[in-house]
Amino acid sequence: MSTLGAKADGAGFMTDDLTRKSDLAEIQRPPSKTESILIEIHGPNLGKNYKITEDMISIGREASATIQIDEETVSRQHCKLERMRGSIFIEDLRSTNGTYVNDVNIRRERLRHGDLIKVGSVVFKFISGGNIEGLYHEEIYRMTIVDGLTQVHNKRYLLEFLEREISRAIRVGRPLALVMFDLDHFKSVNDTFGHLAGDFVLKEMCSLLKAMVRPEELLARYGGEEFVVVLPETGLSTATTIAEKARRTVEAHEFEFGGTRIPVTISLGTAELSPMAADPLNFIRAADDMLYQAKAAGRNCVR
Repeated sequence: MSTLGAKADGAGFMTDDLTRKSDLAEIQRPPSKTESILIEIHGPNLGKNYKITEDMISIGREASATIQIDEETVSRQHCKLERMRGSIFIEDLRSTNGTYVNDVNIRRERLRHGDLIKVGSVVFKFISGGNIEGLYHEEIYRMTIVDGLTQVHNKRYLLEFLEREISRAIRVGRPLALVMFDLDHFKSVNDTFGHLAGDFVLKEMCSLLKAMVRPEELLARYGGEEFVVVLPETGLSTATTIAEKARRTVEAHEFEFGGTRIPVTISLGTAELSPMAADPLNFIRAADDMLYQAKAAGRNCVR
């Protein structure tokens, strides 16, 4: 065996000059802290980021909280984040409205990159990993095209998508349809069951309908409780059939929040692209006119 580059230590054993010795202090040194941040993706401080630099931070309504949220749906001491063995855990502090991670009401949970955290009516995204600045800017861009609460695309992206699809439909001579819908008596849902229940209904409904939308189609939040589905390669008759299926799906689903069942229905209006509505806003207006007729007809129907 070659002993090139080796030398005897005090005990007569051969040691490699290229091998770095570890001392006790290095072995006992705690693992390096992975940089992590919370980004507010739905709430009063949209886009704000909070660096997790302490081993324990608190979230709540009171002024002493590390992250103070002045919202009535947030408890004074709502939850805390704690760093342990290189991981970050979130723990609910017996808050009134609970702490949710990815829509699950938790007592204590280890956070993973990309987790969505709901504190009262405010939603954060947990970002952790290598290039934290790059991940942050990636999420900020995502916030410009995705609605933070429902996680479907927003109005800005909808208008850009419609511009492209209208141009393509006209160029290749193919049909394009639009379905516009909103929740019936949604203000009553908020007034009767509370705004957290209203948030739940919007998100649950979007989860239901996203499963019905094909990759080439689009479901987007137009504003408030109004939503739009864009249907390329689809005529008015098929769009009406799809809208009716969506109506029945929502009506049949059991929306249950805090042990209380919330009755939910939607009204829908459909339109097909025509020369008179060959731009996004006019196209949306045509579907909105039909939605108005559905409401005038008694709601929970398609026009």
